Amino acid sequence: MPAPPPVQAAALRYLRDIWHRFNLSRFVGALILTAISFAVGVVGFMWLEKFTFVDAFYMTMITVSTVGFGELHPLSPAGRLFVSFYIFFNLLMLAYLLSVLTTYIFDGGLRSMFAMLKNDQEIRRYSDHVIVCGFGRNGRKAYHELRSSGADVVVVEQNEALLKEALEGTGEAVAAVFGDATLDDTLRAAGVDRARALITALPKDADNVFVTLTARELSPDITIVARASLKSSETKLLRAGADSVVMPDEIGGSHMANLIMRPEVIRFLDMISGLGPHKLRLEELRSDELRPEWRGLSIRDLNIRSRTGATVIGLKHLNGEFTVSPSADIIPSPGDIFLFLGTEAQIITLLEQFRQ
Repeated sequence: MPAPPPVQAAALRYLRDIWHRFNLSRFVGALILTAISFAVGVVGFMWLEKFTFVDAFYMTMITVSTVGFGELHPLSPAGRLFVSFYIFFNLLMLAYLLSVLTTYIFDGGLRSMFAMLKNDQEIRRYSDHVIVCGFGRNGRKAYHELRSSGADVVVVEQNEALLKEALEGTGEAVAAVFGDATLDDTLRAAGVDRARALITALPKDADNVFVTLTARELSPDITIVARASLKSSETKLLRAGADSVVMPDEIGGSHMANLIMRPEVIRFLDMISGLGPHKLRLEELRSDELRPEWRGLSIRDLNIRSRTGATVIGLKHLNGEFTVSPSADIIPSPGDIFLFLGTEAQIITLLEQFRQ
């Protein structure tokens, strides 16, 4: 049997996800019982009383709805017995249908379903966004940093309660996909084929390896940053396709040691990372992104510090080499990337003046 087209397969996955998340079996079961009840009524009136289809349908409607209209024709004893049992059955069926609807309406099931549909439609419109797998301490921090930088972010988290608890009281709406991030369907639902980067910050290194393998297969050009707890996992993640591997525990230990040996250096780094009281911001800008009037000029002629207050602290060349504190006489080549340091206001001024 041939595989369904991609659009049809995506629709089937989407419907299956809604079915499992909201346990629609009771709701669909109630609708099926309602349809069966109507069919039994129509067939019963046509068979026992020889009504036409239209008359049988009309009698079924007034019987089920209990509106109290009169009979179209006098019923036979068999017809009256059928109607008696039919009314009793429909009272039970109606009570079940109302209980199911009440559950969905008052327990928030219907509202949650509409919220999910709205969330999924928003994710479908995303392009060039970042996917964060896992909303623990590291994933949460990455999410807030990305959002503060203006990036569109989709969170993939298996524990829906964890996400709601982390954002409780903030009133923030998060584009999220609830599911196992190691599965192809989950990453597809997060728009991995349209995303520019993925951060996998799951608690287990093995899961991060699976996410990296899956994401690299589904989107070969995506940038992947992975979290690792063990040093031995770093090489596995790099072989799986990760562009960068971050080890929070190792970074934390080095940070604490350097606070003893080089406290002022660490405080300066904290300012850059946004942890200190006076926050600084690092920014990058490709020479190709400069406005036409600024291209082809040396760093001295750009006079960035005097114009904006920001400082050029580095230059990455097209061949991958870095120049730290580049000379003022250097003329950036096409494809080179400036690295700037400044306050938030200085960086905003810089981008407004120099980026096209």
